[in-house]
Amino acid sequence: MSEPVPDHTPVILVTGFLGSGKTTLLQRLLREPALADTAVLINELGEVGLDHHLLERIDNTMVLLQSGCLCCTIRGELSAAIKDLHSKRERGVVPAFRRLVVESTGLADPFPILSTVHADPVLKHHFRLGNVIATVDAVNAMGQLDRQPESVKQVAVADRLVLTKTDLAAAETIDVLIDRIRRINPAAALRRSADREVDAQALLSPGAFDGSGAGRWLAADFSPAHDDHQDGDRNRHGDDIRATAFCLDGAIDWTMFGIWLTMLLNRHGNAVLRVKGILNVAGTDTPVAVHGVQHLVHPPTHMRAWPDADRRSRLVFIVRGLDPQAIERSWRAFSRTPTRARSATRAELVPSARRLGQPGP
Repeated sequence: MSEPVPDHTPVILVTGFLGSGKTTLLQRLLREPALADTAVLINELGEVGLDHHLLERIDNTMVLLQSGCLCCTIRGELSAAIKDLHSKRERGVVPAFRRLVVESTGLADPFPILSTVHADPVLKHHFRLGNVIATVDAVNAMGQLDRQPESVKQVAVADRLVLTKTDLAAAETIDVLIDRIRRINPAAALRRSADREVDAQALLSPGAFDGSGAGRWLAADFSPAHDDHQDGDRNRHGDDIRATAFCLDGAIDWTMFGIWLTMLLNRHGNAVLRVKGILNVAGTDTPVAVHGVQHLVHPPTHMRAWPDADRRSRLVFIVRGLDPQAIERSWRAFSRTPTRARSATRAELVPSARRLGQPGP
C-alpha cells in the first residue's frame, strides 16, 4: 500500500552549472523504484528530456515515466508550474507524488527558486523546502568556479554535492577540486556519480537533519584537532566565500538565539549564503537543528539524539565578503556567553519583527 501524500510536499532543488550532469543524474536516479512517487520539474530544456523512459504523455509538458515518476517542463513561472502540478494531483489527473524535484538551469542562482517555495502564500501551505543537490563537473569546474559566480553559489548552498565526470578527470585534478569545494562548503555530503553507493533515496529524500545522521557533516569540521585555531587559513577562499564554524558552550536560550539569528539574517542575509547548526537548547534533552539559505530559515526541528558525546552547540556559516571574526563576536556580545571559534563573520545587528519559529517535535 502506498504511503499517503505528506501535508507539506518537500521540494528538492537539483542545481549545477551548465553541462555538469544534472539531467544525467536525474535519469539515473529516477530509475530507482523507491522514487516512483516523485514529480520532476525541468527548467533547462524546451521539452521533457527523459523521453527514453516515456510511458505515457499526459499533456504537452508532462509525461509519466516507466518508473512511475512524473516529469514536466517548466513553461512560465515556477510558482505557476508547481500550483498546476498540485491542482492535477488534487484532482487525480496525475499520480499522488510525495516529493517534487526541480532541476534548475545551469546559469540559475538557486536562491530565487528556494524563495519561491518559501514565500509564495499559496505554495507554503502545501509545499516545503527540501534539500539542495548540486552537481559539480570534475573536468571543467575549476575554470567555472574562477569565472562564474553562479557556480560558486550553487556549491555554497548545497546540502549534497555530486561530483560528475570523475572517469574523465585525472586523480590529481579531482583532489584539487575536492579541496576547493570543501573550502567553499565543508558541510555538504560529497559523492561521486560513478560510485555505486550513490543512493537515490539518500540524495533526493528530504531531511538533512533526520536525527540519526544529522551530525555527520559536523564531525570533521569540529574534530578536536581543529579546536586549537592552528588551521586559521583552512577556510579562506579566493572567491570571497568562506566557511566559518564555531561552538557554543552550555545550553542556550532559544528565544535569545532566535532573535540574534533573525537580526543577523535581516542585516546580512544576502551575504550569509548558508547556515546549519545543531543547538543545545535549554530545557530540551536532544539537539535542535537549524538550517537556512540566505534570508530563508527552515522550521527548526528536534533531532532524535546527539551525534556524539559532545553536547556543545555547533554552527556552520558559509558567507560571502564578510569579516571572518564578527559572527562569533556578535553572538558573544548579544548573549554574554563564552564561545570557541575557528573563524567567524561580521554581523551589524539591527532590530527585526520577524522571528524564528519554535522548534517542533
